[in-house]
Amino acid sequence: MYFIDQEIEAYSEAHTSPESDLLKRLNRQTHVKILHPRMLSGHFQGRMLSMISWMVRPKVVLEIGTYTGYSALCFAEGLAEGGKVITMDIKAELEPFVREFLDQSDYKNQIDYRLGNARDLIPDLDEVFDIVFIDADKPSYSTYYDLTIDRVRPGGWIIADNVLWSGKVAQANAKIDKDTQHLLDFNAKIQKDDRVENILLPIRDGLMVVRKK
Repeated sequence: MYFIDQEIEAYSEAHTSPESDLLKRLNRQTHVKILHPRMLSGHFQGRMLSMISWMVRPKVVLEIGTYTGYSALCFAEGLAEGGKVITMDIKAELEPFVREFLDQSDYKNQIDYRLGNARDLIPDLDEVFDIVFIDADKPSYSTYYDLTIDRVRPGGWIIADNVLWSGKVAQANAKIDKDTQHLLDFNAKIQKDDRVENILLPIRDGLMVVRKK
């Protein structure tokens, strides 16, 4: 994942507001206790997600891919009064760890944490989304986009993580593995969709930020 100049990244983090004590503990405990801690949004990206939430002041955020709950807590910081984050993940083994931290948060009553396959859970939701955050299995990114785009309000947002995939999407002469191909296809799909405007931000592993017209 470390394809962005690390000195620039460190300088950027040093000039970014700190994460809360709870997020700092969650960050640390994820690295100590949970497999694949690189999946965590972390300090710098987490502050970006929080900033977006504060700018949008969403009533409803849908997060596809909870992992250990870090990004859900970041989105919750900027919710409008009475707003909520619906976050879903298929990994039931992480539930005790996630709930331990959600229960310690000031936003515990605003985060609706659901277990199951997002393909099954999303069609049962009645809400209109202000923000959708896609950070789950890469082969399903296009499916998650198709399941949510018509449910996002005009002027609402879809954000997809890992769209640079450690820089592999831009390596023209490299062998393309399946996940890289799925992300190449997803990025191309967004670029061609005339229902939206989009910008790919080289933040951490890449954020595709999409605004529905």
